[in-house]
Amino acid sequence: MTTIRVLIADDQMMVRQGFTVLLNAEPGIEVVGQAVDGLDAVAKVAELAPDVVLMDIRMPGLGGIEATRRVTGPDAAVKVLVLTTFDLDEYVYEALRAGASGFLLKDASAAELAQAVRVVAAGDALLAPNITKRLIAEFSRMTGTPRAPLKDRVGGLTERETEVLSLVAQGLSNGEIAERLVVAEQTVKTHVSRILVKLGLRDRTQATVFAYETGLVRPAGY
Repeated sequence: MTTIRVLIADDQMMVRQGFTVLLNAEPGIEVVGQAVDGLDAVAKVAELAPDVVLMDIRMPGLGGIEATRRVTGPDAAVKVLVLTTFDLDEYVYEALRAGASGFLLKDASAAELAQAVRVVAAGDALLAPNITKRLIAEFSRMTGTPRAPLKDRVGGLTERETEVLSLVAQGLSNGEIAERLVVAEQTVKTHVSRILVKLGLRDRTQATVFAYETGLVRPAGY
């Protein structure tokens, strides 16, 4: 079994040490380093090449959002899981837009933490928590009209690809989408891959953000 290499970036020593202990106790996960702020995180990613970074949003100097943006370029292999104390932290949505694959509350259990690391390491987005939908709903409420350039980009998708993107944004897994559309799961994976390439997006999280921003999917109640 391949070991998932994790870097923990947080300005609070107790958080770093606590997460290190929890994750190192999990099979197949190893904490390879700790970073005390955003600049340190960027440097440690380059030095240690972790698979996943647990990234605090609010850190002195370079914050977690900009650090996430710097380490998650188009060709980057590392995945970022952002950490927050509050389930409606106004910065979490921006972190997702910056390239994070999902987020986790700092009071998550050891099992939830380990599962989150495994999910993003596998290339999936951590979209299941209801809070993600609440954040996107709040963003949609504040921004109102979808931005035209993004709407134009949706036009490059086929009808089936648009349908798949809509279901991804609603939090459905590939298996659930396959069942809904009565197709093979591999077919759904192919559609998702093509959607990401056509839209220039990195992963399912960014695809979900895109779908809400363009108005392809509207949050319930808005």
